[in-house]
Amino acid sequence: MFEMRCQENGIEHRFTKINHPWTNGQVERMNRTIKEATVQRYHYNSHTQLKRHLNDFVDAYNFGRRLKTLKGLTPYEFICKAWTAQPERFILNPLQQMPGLDIVARGCI
Repeated sequence: MFEMRCQENGIEHRFTKINHPWTNGQVERMNRTIKEATVQRYHYNSHTQLKRHLNDFVDAYNFGRRLKTLKGLTPYEFICKAWTAQPERFILNPLQQMPGLDIVARGCI
């Protein structure tokens, strides 16, 4: 089912090399960042409350966190820059993924 969905959406499914655990380092680090910002810091009374906080954290991270690995850009700014340079690589216009109405002032168009 996963492979079928990847194929439908033009996604290349890649696997990490066997017996090379360091290839999972970025994923493990991001998982730790999310965990430290959510379940290790707050008590949630319901799964819905956790989901809401997790969505808020991911939005804040993607649209507000400047990363050294992206040369000081936020993940969203990096995607906008890539889309401007090579729009054929994208299925969706990232400008339409920005929350709020003020996309012109955010520097993507």
